Amino acid sequence: MMPMDALLFAADSALRTLFAPPRATRPCPTPANQLGLQELSEIERRTSGALMRVNHVGEVCAQALYTAQALAARTGNRDGAQQEALARQLEAAGAEETDHLAWTRQRLDALGARPSLLNPLWYAGSFGIGLIAGRMGTSVSLGFVVETERQVEAHLASHLTQLPPHDLPSRAIVNQMKEDEARHAKEAMHAGAAELPAPVRAVMRLAAKVMTTVAHTI
Repeated sequence: MMPMDALLFAADSALRTLFAPPRATRPCPTPANQLGLQELSEIERRTSGALMRVNHVGEVCAQALYTAQALAARTGNRDGAQQEALARQLEAAGAEETDHLAWTRQRLDALGARPSLLNPLWYAGSFGIGLIAGRMGTSVSLGFVVETERQVEAHLASHLTQLPPHDLPSRAIVNQMKEDEARHAKEAMHAGAAELPAPVRAVMRLAAKVMTTVAHTI
């Protein structure tokens, strides 16, 4: 892919993420036991809606991160074959994140909740961070993927403790997302990820905390 093509692809990805209805390639996860479904109370619906809004924001950020890192790989001055392989790995993971984006938006609609009003801001900030990580080389870029996915996996695990116990549709989605994120981290590790320094990991956790706190209501 030529640099201009890569730039156009990144721009197209941004527009699709922010303004087009997301389309999943996999069916939305559903509860194993449909007999356990119960009507949510208004308080439970608001709780689930806020948590799924946070998860939706996380998927908006994931699209930005993977797109930016793939762009950095393709427009850098390093080994072309290696960078193209990295870009393709990032895009493959990003495609699964598109499923998550679609599923969380679908669940938001079902709950009568809205996406975050700050999605363009979240996307822009994440794109900039992803571009910086991608410019620092293959091992660091993959290391950034590993740490991001580890933090997201922990975040999703915490949501499973906060969602109403009988909100089985939301739980099914979060469980599948958690499984996918863990696999993305393992794939990046096997591809040669470097362990990020502790201060960098701490800054990433702080930034994630700010995003999730604000997105819970806005």
